[in-house]
Amino acid sequence: MDISASFSSLRAYCEAEHYKGWDPYDGLNSAIFQATPLKYWGLARLVLIQLCKRSPINLRPLLLVPKQHNAKGVGLFLNGYCNLYRLASKGDKRFGSKDELLAKITEVADLLLGLESKGFSGVCWGYNFDWQARRLFLFPAYTPTVVATTFCASALFEAYEVTGNKLYLDTALSSANFVLKDLHRSEHEGGFMLSYSPLPGNDTVYNASLLGAKLLSYCFHYTGDEDYKIAAHQIVNAACEGQSEDGSWVYGLLPVQSWIDSFHTGYNLDAISHYTRLCEDDSFQNNLDKGLRFYLEHFFLEDGTPKYYHSRTYPIDIHCPGQLWVTLSEMGQWEANSEICEKVANWTISNMQSPRGYFYYQLKKGVSSKIPYMRWSNAFMFNALSYYLLETHAQ
Repeated sequence: MDISASFSSLRAYCEAEHYKGWDPYDGLNSAIFQATPLKYWGLARLVLIQLCKRSPINLRPLLLVPKQHNAKGVGLFLNGYCNLYRLASKGDKRFGSKDELLAKITEVADLLLGLESKGFSGVCWGYNFDWQARRLFLFPAYTPTVVATTFCASALFEAYEVTGNKLYLDTALSSANFVLKDLHRSEHEGGFMLSYSPLPGNDTVYNASLLGAKLLSYCFHYTGDEDYKIAAHQIVNAACEGQSEDGSWVYGLLPVQSWIDSFHTGYNLDAISHYTRLCEDDSFQNNLDKGLRFYLEHFFLEDGTPKYYHSRTYPIDIHCPGQLWVTLSEMGQWEANSEICEKVANWTISNMQSPRGYFYYQLKKGVSSKIPYMRWSNAFMFNALSYYLLETHAQ
């Protein structure tokens, strides 16, 4: 399978769309829905989001849902372009010269800076749509989250490394104030868990909390501020104490969050690995080792088919293959697992990429959703494939 051709096709699609697109959860952006009294009814909001998310037919053009920029998606594109720049620095100019890629990095970084959520202790980012929780709790558009903020700030740190533009560094460092001052904490297992957002009642998710530790680890690396390292250590410790003996993590602490899935496990490993490297602390190496072993043994079939859950395959979400390459690259485990990386890449391109270049959202046993979601599918795979290209070039 020609990975570079697959990536180039995806890149052409995303650049032609100017990085704008739909999202699985953007149903409430419907101009028609917002013009009706139904927008004030929590159950109606929940039904519309779930209808748009679950329907294999894209209802958004009919409902007048606009294509928009999503901050996390833009952050993923930025990180991917930084990887392409590193490829060009190695003499691989298949995807542009260093100067051409620097121009792209500047363009996308400036776009990301303009998507900041205002009014918080530090720079932060959220999503471009209202989101209705199942508990009939409304999460307003652009409410910042630790997940979006970490993806965006991490990309700006990488952009700083490539460009030397101190604005990117200072902006990313500012996000530590959002994490430490605006997010809630709950004590847990000799440390604490971070909340998903500044809103109350969402401090039970391992991967979200660990992403906050990842961001603080970056901030410690660039500043030497021990407060960042201490907080990151406490977060990682809480998550590792919550890790099962077999190396797995449930999604969260609540009974309704007891599933074990592929890409959130990959997020956890990626975040702990960043802490280990950036804070120069290997005290959680055993957790990384057994977590990686569980991840590789339970989420990928022999032919490269990625699984969503540890105990069943479907639905196959595009995040499942993509996160594999990011996690293994970050952990320095690519070479030892290059065969499964190649198998998963071949399977994914053969089964989940459209002839138009974009990647599908999910495959199911029945009718699948092949809607081209920009953040969830295409920005994610743009970034993931950039790691694949970087690692395979290095070999």
